[in-house]
Amino acid sequence: MVSLLLSVISVLAIIYIVPFLVYGVFTKVTDLKPPEGTSPAQFLFSIFVSKVGTAIAFVAIFYLARTTFGQQWFLYAFIWWLMFVIGEIGQAIGPNYSWKEAAAGIISETIYFPLAAFIMKTIL
Repeated sequence: MVSLLLSVISVLAIIYIVPFLVYGVFTKVTDLKPPEGTSPAQFLFSIFVSKVGTAIAFVAIFYLARTTFGQQWFLYAFIWWLMFVIGEIGQAIGPNYSWKEAAAGIISETIYFPLAAFIMKTIL
């Protein structure tokens, strides 16, 4: 049980911090702007809540399917990466989300899913 909790906390830290680093670089290199109409604290909290759900699901599904994915953590990360990349593309096609935001999201996911899967596999 402790390893599950430690895995969720580790995955959460990775998937919460990496995007802020990537988006930070994007705001310096491109004209990408932070979202308007909300306070920075509210924005950060909303992202945190979303990432908590993702971290719990990421760890729980891996744990339940560990006989299948235990040694194939990179495949597991790839499946999650693919799902999120398709989501980024879908958001960019729609309104209120730019291709720059989608690119930053895809870069973030390319970093954090394999890293999170490796750390989680190591802990569990």
